[in-house]
Amino acid sequence: MPPKRNGNLSMVYFQDFVLEGFEGGLDTQALLFAVFLALYMVTVLGNLLMIIVITLDARLHSPMYFFLKNLSFVDLCYSSVIAPKALANFFSSSKVITFAGCAMQFFFLSLLGTTEAFLLGVMAYDRFMAICNPLRYPITMCQSACTRLVLGAYCGGCFNSIVQTSFTFHLSFCSSNRINHFFCDVVPLLKLSCGNTAINELLLFGICGLIIVGLAFMVLISYGYIIVTILRMGSGARRRKVFSTCGSHMTAVTLFFGTVFVMYAQPGAIESMEQGKVVSVFYTLVIPMLNPLIYSLRNKDVKEALWRLGQKHMAL
Repeated sequence: MPPKRNGNLSMVYFQDFVLEGFEGGLDTQALLFAVFLALYMVTVLGNLLMIIVITLDARLHSPMYFFLKNLSFVDLCYSSVIAPKALANFFSSSKVITFAGCAMQFFFLSLLGTTEAFLLGVMAYDRFMAICNPLRYPITMCQSACTRLVLGAYCGGCFNSIVQTSFTFHLSFCSSNRINHFFCDVVPLLKLSCGNTAINELLLFGICGLIIVGLAFMVLISYGYIIVTILRMGSGARRRKVFSTCGSHMTAVTLFFGTVFVMYAQPGAIESMEQGKVVSVFYTLVIPMLNPLIYSLRNKDVKEALWRLGQKHMAL
């Protein structure tokens, strides 16, 4: 679609964007296509399996697995917002995405990414209550409370997404329509703006930084209390089980918050786009693929539920 001119030859406003993706020839694009496809397929299968197992197995109908099922749903949607378009663009000559399509992709990425951060924080709080306050746990983490916590995570994600999307797409993109990325992310979009982006950068580092650092700090405090409580436990078997469950969550938290902090929560993140693409692959495709593996391979209850589901399927 041709660009619009606003009565000034130097100001050209584009109605479409071009996602440049990764550099390289046909062989490189084919290799990247295969990697992206493999990551996405494992992500879809792993997260769908977690959702199905937790839904069908009554023994997993507890707050911890309720949150884990929602995490799997968010991971599944998060990768699905990016991967199909990225896969289609590897062998596309145009690699065009409309302005509305870019804004929609940006909105859902921000929504789902922020929601995942809040969910990880909620899961840390759930483990804190279960281990440090076991007598109050059934009342504090009742079904209605768990539902409100999940809805709160989505509301927090929605708030950040509305703010980031509205401020980003009210900018004037008149210097170029070529986004140096494989999806519509805030950092490359800010680089295309011909206006003042100081407020946008302040919002990015302020809101995202506050969310990431605040939630990470809350998780660290929760696990500080959890570790002290675990070390006081007399039973070695129970201590190992609790360490295994909490270790899975801490692995997921470290991977997610570490990579997101590198991209969005510190000023130097906006400079290197090539490094940013690699980091983006990690937190948009690799982490959603790893989360089901982390929680299933290190969780005895999930492995037993998978075995029971397999036995039922074979008996049919």
